[in-house]
Amino acid sequence: MRLRPLRFVPLAVATLALAAPVAVADPLLGGGGEPVAMQADHLDVDVAAGSAVLTGNVSLAKGDLHVSCPRVEVKFDTSPHVSWARGSGGVSADVRGVHAEAPEVELDLTKQVLDLRGGVRLTRGQGWLHAEHASIDIATAKVSLEQVKGSIPVPPRAR
Repeated sequence: MRLRPLRFVPLAVATLALAAPVAVADPLLGGGGEPVAMQADHLDVDVAAGSAVLTGNVSLAKGDLHVSCPRVEVKFDTSPHVSWARGSGGVSADVRGVHAEAPEVELDLTKQVLDLRGGVRLTRGQGWLHAEHASIDIATAKVSLEQVKGSIPVPPRAR
């Protein structure tokens, strides 16, 4: 299914709330206006509060970032621009070749930062790291970790 930008207006929101599966894409604050695409089995929207909850086979995508989990809460402004999202229930995320798994994720789209918490496992190639917390800069794929242990392969010595 191709995800297309959609403007939140009361009629569109009411229609989306009744539809399943749901596909939503929204312009973001910053980041060159690149859309964030969201897909889920179900969507509940509170237009007045500027919030939405997506449940069931949820996926988010923005450029090189892809996130999958059972539930995502989203905050948006009146434009509407998605500014924040939190995924829970077992999260899988991929950013530029780095694969991450964690119980929950918070995505600050204005700062372009993905925070994974609660016991994170990062893998790239044959290397892996476990951490209590990981923060990934979406634009640069720079990763910061706390309470880390892991294994990073070293190439064999040339003879």
